[in-house]
Amino acid sequence: MSEEENPAAEPLPVQDVQGDGRWMSQHNRFVQECKDAEPDVLFVGDSMVQLMQQYEVWRELFSPLHALNFGIGGDTTCNLLWRLQNGELENIRPRVVVLWIGTNNHEHTAEQVAGGIVAIVQLLHSRLPKAKIVVLGLLPRGEFPNPLREKNSAVNNYLRASLPRLGPVQFLDVGSGFVHSDGTISCRDMFDFLHLTASGYGVIATPLHELLLQLLEETPQERRASLV
Repeated sequence: MSEEENPAAEPLPVQDVQGDGRWMSQHNRFVQECKDAEPDVLFVGDSMVQLMQQYEVWRELFSPLHALNFGIGGDTTCNLLWRLQNGELENIRPRVVVLWIGTNNHEHTAEQVAGGIVAIVQLLHSRLPKAKIVVLGLLPRGEFPNPLREKNSAVNNYLRASLPRLGPVQFLDVGSGFVHSDGTISCRDMFDFLHLTASGYGVIATPLHELLLQLLEETPQERRASLV
């Protein structure tokens, strides 16, 4: 599916239906941060990214990696594409970008959502050609089995098939431990059966942190290239 045919790969700002301009204010703050910061790791995405910085795992594991958090609650692939095309990648050269987006794309099919994520990866490659990219898989959601769980799982399957063709990008599925043997998700892991608690973030933080440490360790070839 080409980007022209995929509505999930169309850059769109959020409509300010509430009238307080908060989404654009957050975007403008991120653009300003790009002028002042020199991050080694850039996190981009929706509330799953945004809320991470409210917990101890951010301060303990990710902030020391010189990380920026450009997450906005409710964002879809379309909204994130627009943000990245309109200033949130200017003046910064992160060595790794962590992308976590897609669970809010309620109007799109699983294939379209995966295509929207692929479009973001392609944009990141074009704007930040030296950066390595980590795509986090969509988590299961809802206390009990439901169609959105199945859809997010299908998105992950599409990503596993398509991302290896895009160059230096890794897919990390961090959702396998949240569904119990009876098919339920605990409120101890997701307080509203979607957003993670402190212990929920603890589950995903360890494998992600380990992967980031690996990616941030320069190979001899990269070290030589940086000296040129």
